[in-house]
Parts: sequence; C-alpha cells; structure tokens
Amino acid sequence: MAKVTIDGIEIEVEDGTTILQAARKIGGDIVPPAMCYYTPLKGSGGKCRVCLVKVTQGSAKDTRPMPKLVASCITQVQDGMVVENTTNEEVLNARKGIVEMLLINHPLDCPICDQAGECSLQDLSYEHGVSATRFEEERRSFNKVDLGPYIQLHMTRCILCYRCVYTADQITPERVHGVLGRGDAAEIGTYIENVVDNDFSGNVIDVCPVGALTDKTWRFKNRVWFTKPMDAHRDCPTCSGKVTLWARGEEVLRVTARKDQYNEVEEFICNTCRFDTKEMKDWTIEGPRHIDSQSVISANHYELPVINVPIVPNLPTSTKKNLPQH
Repeated sequence: MAKVTIDGIEIEVEDGTTILQAARKIGGDIVPPAMCYYTPLKGSGGKCRVCLVKVTQGSAKDTRPMPKLVASCITQVQDGMVVENTTNEEVLNARKGIVEMLLINHPLDCPICDQAGECSLQDLSYEHGVSATRFEEERRSFNKVDLGPYIQLHMTRCILCYRCVYTADQITPERVHGVLGRGDAAEIGTYIENVVDNDFSGNVIDVCPVGALTDKTWRFKNRVWFTKPMDAHRDCPTCSGKVTLWARGEEVLRVTARKDQYNEVEEFICNTCRFDTKEMKDWTIEGPRHIDSQSVISANHYELPVINVPIVPNLPTSTKKNLPQH
C-alpha cells in the first residue's frame, strides 16, 4: 500500500494505482479530467494530456519534485508522493493551453452535434477554455467516410484519443479501422474502404468523448436533454442486456450502454440491443437513470421526487424525498 497526498487530501491506495485512479477514489473537484483514458480499455491513456498534474514530492524516500508535469492517468503513485492539481497554477495554465490546442481544428457545430449535452470536450472547454482563438491558419478538412449503416464518422471533430481503436481491438473479433497518417494528417479510417460491422461495433460510439462517432439511428432526431433516460434490461444471448433507454414519451429514440460518473461504460452491449430493439415492450424498465456527470441532462431535473420511498425500492438517491415531519 502507498500513501499519496492530492491537493492536501491524503489517501492510501494499492501499489500500482495511478494518480488519476487515486484521485477518483477521493472524488470531487480534485479529479483531473480525462479525454483519452478509459478504465475498461487496457493501454488507454497518455494521448490527450489534459490530466497533467504537478508532483511536488516524488516519494517519502526521494522528496525531490518531478521536473515536469506528468500525465496522471499513466503515472503510478509512490509512497509519500505529494500531487497538486487544482491548487497549482502551472497545471491550470497547461490545461488551458491543451484545451486550446484540442479546439484548434474542432468545428463550432455544437448546435447541430448529437453529442451536445453529453460531450466531454464541451465540459472541458467550459471549465478550462478561453473565449477566443489565436489560430489563424486554415483548419483541417477530411473527406467523409461512411463506416456502415449504423456509425457516422465526423473526422473534423476527432481529437485522436484512440478509444475507439482500443475498443475494436479488445472487445471485437476483428478490427478494420485505425489511425492513418501522421501529425496533422492523422485520421481515423479503414484504409481500404470497409464497413465497421460486428456484434459489438456500436460500442465505439459510446466510448467517443466528442461527436466524431455518432449513431445514425439517433442523428438529428432530438436533443439529449429533451429525452428521458431510463435503466432497462432484457434477456440477451449476446451481452448482459443492461442498457439505458433514451425516450420521449413512449418512443425509444436511442439505446446506449450504462455509464458511470466519469462517462465510462459499465458493461459493453451488442448491436442487437443498441440498434434493433427500440420498442418499449421489448424491455423491462427498472426506473429513471441518474446521470452522475455534470451536464445539462442532470441539471434538467427529469427525476421527479418519490415521496413513498419504501413502496418503490432501489431508487436513485436523487429521486428520494422524505416526508415532512410534524
């Protein structure tokens, strides 16, 4: 076990734990943002650099600070390590510069993007971005690539986090897409024109932190904050069948995997559940889905308070409301 102090808060974690994982055990505002790291995917992290932190003390044995900022998602803790995140001005300035770099080529199409309202880059730019850009050169442009009947690729929005590549590598039997080219010419593609099509290919949509990979069956149908997310399940021979239904009225507009407060998928789901089962009668509804991440969805207060909590068990905390005591 190792003791690490992050922004003045000490926690004891297992050896081999990264700084980011240790910060998530503490929770709250001291958790560094992450655009490329994804807990279920082996090898992810170290691409976007938004999780940079300052290690002011390497360990109890070596109290010297690390000379440069380090990526918290791939840097393991040492016993006695002292880390500064939100309390360090150098970290905040570096993060602001990284966000500015990520937005250099990103189009300003949030009003029409299907990821709006649940986009990690939107949240990041709101917290660490600047109001104007200093970039004067021409932005990157790419030819449109059709990845099949279910997945739409908008390469201009891609931040090259590699999440979709790792997902296809690790949960699908055969990967046909990857990162082509180098530098500012790098892009997601299939090299030889091909369709991303297997039982779990739709999961690349869930792991994408921006609107680069979107669901064709959901595109332009509604804004996410007008929909009502509900936990549901079904008996599926291919996956766990545990999903989140995004509905408006009795119409199911979209099906996604369930995600935690860091927008990471809890269990990957198959394409049959995601694309082909969009009737309310096909699902067993468990109740409203509580959105833990800070977004306009959770701010919309779609969860009505339930007065008689004992009658309806297993409710999210946000729905519970105690009766006034007389």
